[in-house]
Order: sequence, then C-alpha cells, then structure tokens
Amino acid sequence: MARDRQPPFLRRMTSREALGDLDGPRIAAAMDELRHRSKATLHDRLHRVRTAFGLALQAGLAAGLAYLVSHRLLHNPQPVFAPISAVGTLAASVGQRFRRTVELIIGVAVGVLVGDVLIYFLGTGAWQLALVVTSAILLTIFAGASVAIVIQAAATAVLIVTLSPSTQNIEFPRFVDAFIGGSIALLVTAVLLPLNPLRVINRAARPALDLLAEQLDACAEALRNRDRGAAQRALFRLRENKEELDALSEAIEGAKETITISPARWHRRSELTHYAEAAEPIDRAMRNSGTLIRRAVTMIEDEESIPEPMPDSVAHLAESVRLLRHEFAVGEEPEQARERALRAVSEAGRAYADGVGFSGSVVIAQVRTAASDLMVASGIDQEEANRLVRQAFHGKDQPSDAPPTAPTAPPVG
Repeated sequence: MARDRQPPFLRRMTSREALGDLDGPRIAAAMDELRHRSKATLHDRLHRVRTAFGLALQAGLAAGLAYLVSHRLLHNPQPVFAPISAVGTLAASVGQRFRRTVELIIGVAVGVLVGDVLIYFLGTGAWQLALVVTSAILLTIFAGASVAIVIQAAATAVLIVTLSPSTQNIEFPRFVDAFIGGSIALLVTAVLLPLNPLRVINRAARPALDLLAEQLDACAEALRNRDRGAAQRALFRLRENKEELDALSEAIEGAKETITISPARWHRRSELTHYAEAAEPIDRAMRNSGTLIRRAVTMIEDEESIPEPMPDSVAHLAESVRLLRHEFAVGEEPEQARERALRAVSEAGRAYADGVGFSGSVVIAQVRTAASDLMVASGIDQEEANRLVRQAFHGKDQPSDAPPTAPTAPPVG
C-alpha cells in the first residue's frame, strides 16, 4: 500500500530504474555534443580575435595620432572627426584604403555643401535635418557615387545641421579632419605599423582549407560506412563556405595594398604573388569537392559499388589540403601536398579499375579535378598539373592525342 501512495512520477521512475536508465545514454550524448559545440565556438571566437588583433592595433594607433595632430598641431578644440575618419578608413576598407580615403573626403565635401546651403536658406530643426540628409543621399546617388560616399555625405550633413547652432565654423575643420584622419590611417598602415601580409593571409586561409579538409574526411568516412546522412551533412557544411572564401579574398586584397604602400614589406612581393595565384585554384577545389561529395551522396542512395580504394582516395585528398595549408604557413615548398594529391589520384585510378557506377565515375573524375586544382595552388602550372594527374591515374604518362580513358561523366546534381 505504501508504494501505491507514491506520486505517479516516482512510480514511473522506480519502474524505469528496474529496467535500466534508457534515457541516460541519449542525455549523455546530447551533453557531449553541447560541450563539443561550446569548445568549437570558443575556438572560432579566439581565432577571429587573433585575426583582427593587428587591425585593432592599427586603428587604435591611428585614432590616437589623428587626435593629437588635430588637437595639438591644428588647435582644434573638438578633434572628433579626425579619429573617426582614421578608424573608418582602416576598419571599413581592407584592401581599398587609398580609395576609401578619397571617398571619405568627397563625401565630407558633399555633406558640408548640402548642409551649409540648406541651413542658410531654411535654418535648423527636425524637418530641416530630414531634408538635408535626404538631399545629400539623392545628390550623391544621382552623381553615381559609391555607397561609402553616400554614407559619408549623409553623416556629415547630420553633423553640420546638429552642431552648427552650437559650434561656429565647423565646416572647414571637418574637411581638414577627414583628410588628416585618412592620411594618418595610411601612414600607420604603410610605415608605423604595417601588418605582415603573409601572416594575415595564412590566418584567413586556415578556416577555408580546414573546412575543405574536414568535409572531405567526413565524405571518406561516409563512403566507408555507406552513411548517407554523414555525407549529406558534409555537403551542407561545405556549401556554407562563402564566409571563409570572402575572408581569404579580402585578406589577399589587403596584403596586396600593404605590399604596395609599405616599403618594409616590398621584399615579400614574390611570396604574395604566389598566394594570390593560389586563391583561384583553391576556390575551384572547393567547388569540385562539393560536386564530389554531392555524387557520393547519390552513390550511397543508389547503392552503387564503392571499391575499397575510393574512400582512401578522398581521404588522401583531404590530407593534401591540410599539408598545403601547413607548408604555406611555414614557407616551405609544398612538395608533400603535391605527393599526397597524386596519391589520391592513384587510389582513384585503382577504384576505377575495380569498377564503379555512374555516380562513382563522377566522384573519381572530381578527385582528379580537385587534385589538379591543388597542384596548381601549390605553384605548378595547369598543363604540368594535368600531365602529372594523368600519369598518376594511369600509372604511366599518356600521349596527349590518346583517347581519354578517365571517367568523363558530367558533374550534374
């Protein structure tokens, strides 16, 4: 009778304990996943901080110097615009700081002109402010100005309307401060605190190359286990690579600018050229790997034959990406990355000889193509990369006029 007087949820717990804790493993797995995600998130945030640290130092130094120059040398009692211009030039225009400085000054000039003219005829107030901002934006858009000029003109117009009643002769100091801020930002970038362009690119390239390697590894494991869900997840994650590729492209543009205007970095021009040339084949390798993984999903769905060398081929391709990133970072000739890419092609040739279906032939074709992209990214010209890939696939060199015996199935979805 005592047990009957227990609340229902306690009776259910007692019954479950008798049968064993069925929910325990699921809860433990969920908690492990949460812990893994929190660690990954912390790692990503720390990486972003390390990537932006140099730019933050540049912006801080430029803001402080712009304030000192405007306040101490030009005797501006309120040197607000100079540090704002310096930070805006640095933080919002990586790779285009010359252009952004010019845009900054043009936008200020337009904002001052529109603000002064309308204030002279209409006075100040809420509706005048609205009219000034609208006019500045429409005028700059009509002139075909960039978004940066439009924003700067509107912001300057707001400052002119709101500060003119309490601060006299604000227009000329505002214009001078914009010039000072932009110029000091360029001085900091070029002479006082130039970033190491190769280090910037290395940090930007790591997320993109790590993403590619991880998803190729996941695809290889999915092929071994015929796990369609794992292959599909790898495909979805690789498709979300725009942020990583954009960061790499921006870093390369910023590094080009640094080497152009910074005498201290001129000796790294040849290395930067190599990096810049590698960006496009890395992007192609990303896209071809996406086709590879998409067809791996179809292979598993259609229950096609998966020869044993095929997953090994994809895994070698992933390792080639990792080696390429490492050898780039330490400044070594990427010979290990090339060797591993050719090994991936050799394993793909063995898998093709064992017999594959339609989707399998596409996977093998994409292994060859992605390997060729990685070879080009490593510094080999396209024709030589193609020759080496053909040789690795067939086990010997193939005459250029020989009919193709490699898989030629189109990379369709």
